[in-house]
Amino acid sequence: MSIEIKNVSKYYGNQKALDSVSFSINSGEIVGFLGPNGAGKSTMMKIITTYIQQDDGEVIVNGFHTLTEGLSVKKSVGYLPEHNPLYVEMYIKEYLEFLATIHNVSKNRIDNVITLVGLTLEKHKKIKQLSKGYRQRVGLAGALLHDPDVLVLDEPTTGLDPNQLIDIRNLIREIGKTKTVLFSTHIMQEVEAVCNRVIIINKGKLVADNTIDELTKEHSLTSIFTELTK
Repeated sequence: MSIEIKNVSKYYGNQKALDSVSFSINSGEIVGFLGPNGAGKSTMMKIITTYIQQDDGEVIVNGFHTLTEGLSVKKSVGYLPEHNPLYVEMYIKEYLEFLATIHNVSKNRIDNVITLVGLTLEKHKKIKQLSKGYRQRVGLAGALLHDPDVLVLDEPTTGLDPNQLIDIRNLIREIGKTKTVLFSTHIMQEVEAVCNRVIIINKGKLVADNTIDELTKEHSLTSIFTELTK
């Protein structure tokens, strides 16, 4: 298993953000992680990436326990949070060189990642000069720089125009050939186009976990999502 979630709960004060959630993801799967706003998606992704800790339960990523082997988890996970944190005064290549130093990654890797995410023509620009779509590519480049086995993407397509959506969709599909990808989105078409499988949570609880084909045998994914998250 690439990701194992076992009875995970998380509290913010008296509010239960996650309620005994369990699921597992195999290596090489592209999984859409769905739920309405406030369902607990970002909380779960932050726990998987060791940004925060669960209050109950167990999380294992690439064989490493998040509570006791957090550094090993970080080394094996690439994370693009919902609000993509970038140093916008830096040039793209300068920013990636900075991250390469943090990750202790050879700078030879930078050009490979720039090519992979489609930034070759933009690599000498400052990040502040880029459109939202290209800034997302920079964030993806940063997440991929240390060649992680698991990629966690929190709403990577938010605010993109239709052409940018297609580009990022194709990129995620390409990355998913060699890595495990868990990504959240509110765009059902993205999930249907990219994912092998869907996990849906609502009010902190798991309400669906199945392949796209099985879930959409009789109804559209949008209809199923609406019914399960009323």
